[in-house]
Amino acid sequence: MNKRLTNKVTVITGAGSGIGRCSALLFAREGAVVVVNDLNEANGRAVVTEIQEAGGQALFVEADVSEAESVKTMVQTVMDEYGKIDVLFNNAGISNVGALHEVDVEQWDRIMNVNVKGVFLPCKFSLPFMMERYAGTIINMSSCVAEIGLARRAAYGATKGAVLALTKAMQVDYAPHGIRINALVPGTIMTPFVQNYLQNAYDDPQAAIASIKKRQLSGELGTPQDVAYAALFLASDESKFMMGSPLYIDGGATFGKDA
Repeated sequence: MNKRLTNKVTVITGAGSGIGRCSALLFAREGAVVVVNDLNEANGRAVVTEIQEAGGQALFVEADVSEAESVKTMVQTVMDEYGKIDVLFNNAGISNVGALHEVDVEQWDRIMNVNVKGVFLPCKFSLPFMMERYAGTIINMSSCVAEIGLARRAAYGATKGAVLALTKAMQVDYAPHGIRINALVPGTIMTPFVQNYLQNAYDDPQAAIASIKKRQLSGELGTPQDVAYAALFLASDESKFMMGSPLYIDGGATFGKDA
């Protein structure tokens, strides 16, 4: 059976848990060599071990996506080991809750650094190598919050809107170099991060989940696997005619409204 990512070297940031982890495991099953990046070494190495025990190829590289030298070293490590980067999946990100006046300056700077600079830097250092080969695919993680107003998500929404705009602008610049750049736009996905947030931020987590479900026409929250399969499509040659496009995996949250 043909695999969709055979021999493709794929770098996934924030791959130690949630969507990143699911994507790493799925990419490996589809034949990719997976570079697992995460700040949490234990989580990252656990994903690598899981891939290798299943017969796949993987390498863990610890790097902070918001730090230039750290990312530059990560990209050079991948090039030294494999000689190419076929797919870069900028998945790493953090969230923030609060109306704008409630957001500390330090909180604003941190979420901008991780969610926006953390896309800029891996792209900046990977693109020259992709340009040399006239080939490459980049997947950026946006959010449906970039498209819709959502209470107390000002800083997070700003970062995800920036990622979506950056994706479109980058595609214009790098299409002549044979590089495709697209964005994932998920709704609320039940990741470990979201589960932990709901448990700690609400007196009644189940009521909070019920409220969130109402935002999505599906009536359900998404799973990390839902987004991982969308990422696989963008990483594969099956999406070769998609360029600068947002791919929505949001259960209808963006464009639908229940009457």
